Amino acid sequence: MNYPIDQIRADFPILAEKIRNKPLVYLDNAASCQKPNAVIDSISDFYRHDYANIHRGVHTLSVRATDKFEAAREKVKGFINAASSKEIIFVRGATEAINLIAQTYGKANIKAGEEIIITAMEHHSNIVPWQMLCEQTGAVLKVAPMNLQGELIYEEFEALLTDKTRLVAVTHMSNALGTINPVEKIIAAAHAKNIPVMLDGAQAIPHIAVDVQALDCDFYVFSGHKLYGPSGIGVVYGKQALLEAMPAYQGGGDMIRTVTFEKSTYAGLPHKFEAGTPAIADVVGLGAAIDYLNQFGMAKIAAHEHELLAYATEQAKQIKGLRIIGEAAEKGAILSFVLERIHPHDIGTMLDSLGIAIRAGHHCAMPVMDFYQVPATARASFAMYNTQEEVDVLMGGVKELIKIFG
Repeated sequence: MNYPIDQIRADFPILAEKIRNKPLVYLDNAASCQKPNAVIDSISDFYRHDYANIHRGVHTLSVRATDKFEAAREKVKGFINAASSKEIIFVRGATEAINLIAQTYGKANIKAGEEIIITAMEHHSNIVPWQMLCEQTGAVLKVAPMNLQGELIYEEFEALLTDKTRLVAVTHMSNALGTINPVEKIIAAAHAKNIPVMLDGAQAIPHIAVDVQALDCDFYVFSGHKLYGPSGIGVVYGKQALLEAMPAYQGGGDMIRTVTFEKSTYAGLPHKFEAGTPAIADVVGLGAAIDYLNQFGMAKIAAHEHELLAYATEQAKQIKGLRIIGEAAEKGAILSFVLERIHPHDIGTMLDSLGIAIRAGHHCAMPVMDFYQVPATARASFAMYNTQEEVDVLMGGVKELIKIFG
């Protein structure tokens, strides 16, 4: 495969950093990806030349800033193949996106005794907002189980779909396990009973080509920082008819049509859900990240990461005392593992001394840790700029660690 790994690595300046006098091996991409020069430069250039507040301004800078902001919305629309830019709402991240859906669509449509289905592998961001909604409304949260490989037990999920179900909210790809859920089947089964589906795409979006119209999901959410873009920016995709029927989330400037002391009326989509001054430069940066990814194509990136994961999994299985957590047949570029007698935090600290950045902890997925009866895992997660040589460094570090701990 003609994959320009040297060119890509040169585009990410932080990869030239030394950590404790060792070359940085950055394998914490599931938490947040690094940023290419194209994104860094786009934000710097915007602040240097185009910055002003957007919408309603008639002066040149405001017009230029507005044009760049709305151009980024069009780029997001194209990237996920939404039907209209009105279906793209900018928020602070996937967490706020899910809270928005819970507190607008959820409050308006889910009542006491009715049910929301999630899975056993969800990030806390796709658990807690629904628990809060259930506390507010008297609704019931149902959890579809998974097997020891970390795969959804689909038959048990399907059995949970009843005439009481009002929403299915599932992760597209697990951040703790790498599992890629059978979302097409999930959506089709839910829609057969007229149940809408929200997909948490925060982990999937940098690894999988996403087409919301082909999926036919009702909502799709993701964060910019995992997509090689800035932190503090995210996206809610929602079908236009659903978004139009939903109440506003926050009140303030830019989301209104008219305001009197007696009553206010709200702007149309997408502005109804974008109160106040947004993260303008970060939206521009997200647009630049999408442009950058489109140069290579998500299919090529996915193939490269799949090769890395296969190589890392093969190497890991040869290390005595290493246990992989999550071995789904359909899996993204995440390798979570534990070592006998060595706490994951010690693994993370020791690997850092070798310049290797991994994540150690519960990964905001405490129920997953409880399921596997481990306090935490060490998680190496791969991105478009990682290499097999870096996998070798990781595995060498793990072996060294095992020697030190005896």
